[in-house]
Amino acid sequence: MAETTTKRKNSAKKSPYEEPAGSIKQPIIAARERGPGPGRYGLPSTCGFNKHDFSKHMKPAYSFGKKPENEMYGQDCSPGPGHFPNPRYTRFGMDGTPAYSILARQKDPNTFVTPSPYAYSPEKVHPQGERLAPKYSMRARTRYRKGDQQPAANKYSLPQLLGSRVPNKKSSPSYSMTGLPKVGGYLEDMAKAPGPGSHDAVHPDVTNCKKPLYSMLGRNTMPGDNTNKPGPGAHKPETVTVNKRKYPSHSLGIRHSEFVVPLIVEVSE
Repeated sequence: MAETTTKRKNSAKKSPYEEPAGSIKQPIIAARERGPGPGRYGLPSTCGFNKHDFSKHMKPAYSFGKKPENEMYGQDCSPGPGHFPNPRYTRFGMDGTPAYSILARQKDPNTFVTPSPYAYSPEKVHPQGERLAPKYSMRARTRYRKGDQQPAANKYSLPQLLGSRVPNKKSSPSYSMTGLPKVGGYLEDMAKAPGPGSHDAVHPDVTNCKKPLYSMLGRNTMPGDNTNKPGPGAHKPETVTVNKRKYPSHSLGIRHSEFVVPLIVEVSE
């Protein structure tokens, strides 16, 4: 009877994913575990007193209340800390020290205002006992009087004295400048002979021995094959396996798991 109970206990303790005895221990895959994840558990709050974590120490909490309505507090009408008493009032009354204020100067009520020393300009006064030259001022011309019919001096206009058209005045000789005439001038070419500039200079090759002449042309291309030839880097002798032994080659793959989500791609029609 005791042996059957021990067998039942051992069978109950074993997990379906437990490795058999003597096998190599494999890593645990989280996808095989069917229990809830870490995000499903929530620890109790440590703020406030409602649903506080009983395993943590809770500090005392205080609240702000309003002023109690009581007759004892209602009758007290003393000023608060913000009240500032006037320093001019004492327990004996208002302070009697005279106080003065600074205002602007009032206007003189008298009609005659005595000038100040700055109003005089003695430098503009001519010294007494010395001769003074007459002074004249210029102003606009006054209008004619109705009884005065004589014209003013500026009503007359004098003839011009420039030129030779003044009949009663002696004028100096006047000259005019004209263009150079083509016929009858001292520069008229009667013989029509060519000048020195009309002749061309004779080239030295006409009268002297002519030197050899050379010209410069571009480089001529040599005829040949224009096909592209492979360079040294185009050849790969290490990949040749026709006449050489090929060594084994291996590739690195990835580990596949049965819990990997398959890739689903939408194919457009």
